[in-house]
Amino acid sequence: MNLRNPHAEVYVPDGAPKEEALARTTHLAVGAHPDDLEIIGYHGILECFRRSDRWFTGVVTTDGAGSPRGGHYADDSDEQMRRIRRGEQKKAAVVGDYAAVAFLDYSSAGVKEPPGEDVVADLVDLLAAARPKVVYTHNLADRHGTHVGTALRVIEACRRLGAEQRPEKVLGGEVWRDLDWLAAGDKVALDVSGHENLGAALLGVFDSQMEGKRYDLAALGRRRAHATFHQSHDLDAATGLTFAMDLTPLVRDASLDPAAHVEAILGRFAEEVRTLVLKLRS
Repeated sequence: MNLRNPHAEVYVPDGAPKEEALARTTHLAVGAHPDDLEIIGYHGILECFRRSDRWFTGVVTTDGAGSPRGGHYADDSDEQMRRIRRGEQKKAAVVGDYAAVAFLDYSSAGVKEPPGEDVVADLVDLLAAARPKVVYTHNLADRHGTHVGTALRVIEACRRLGAEQRPEKVLGGEVWRDLDWLAAGDKVALDVSGHENLGAALLGVFDSQMEGKRYDLAALGRRRAHATFHQSHDLDAATGLTFAMDLTPLVRDASLDPAAHVEAILGRFAEEVRTLVLKLRS
């Protein structure tokens, strides 16, 4: 496999040949930055952890060079941060027993600016080699532009695959906007109960990102909060939940406009709120 950036890389923690490592993939996540995989794709990591019949592969679209930095990392250059963050992502791949992790090494601008042809082409090659059943990426209501750009490139890449090669499910997870507000029919609840130590360990390796911004505590707390506040009249059925937006219809039908898809989701949420208020008002 020849990814298009000169510093792009496919890392295989257990040393298997790259083609073999990708071919065993069943669950794949595509995140914008190092550490996004461990948030949006955590359900897939758990599904595959220490399983011989399921394997998780991660793909990081950007080089991570432009991240905010503080503490021990305050004076590091963009190039130093690029190396540090890639190293942290490799550590997470070892901890999480990943099949592989691919670093596409684009700038944020290279991912966000349409049509992102090189990004899409790399994703097409990786998806064709991996043939995952489930793909996790960012959701289209995320407020981070690079996250939304990544999700759109994933959708386009899936559309370019033959119908028999496309994943069965494509799910957009939450980072810079929770998805607890989704209407009941649009909300995909993913049970991530158990192995809380693994969740903490995966996020904990990203030390460069925790100086002044505790993503680890925030992500773990959100999972617990979702489990409790998911249902108002039932006892907790899980100790951890993440929510996702179903992007599968956009992959199955290339004529669907992603913006219209999100607008319809927002409309159903607005109607759900409006209906309840009208029903209960005096």
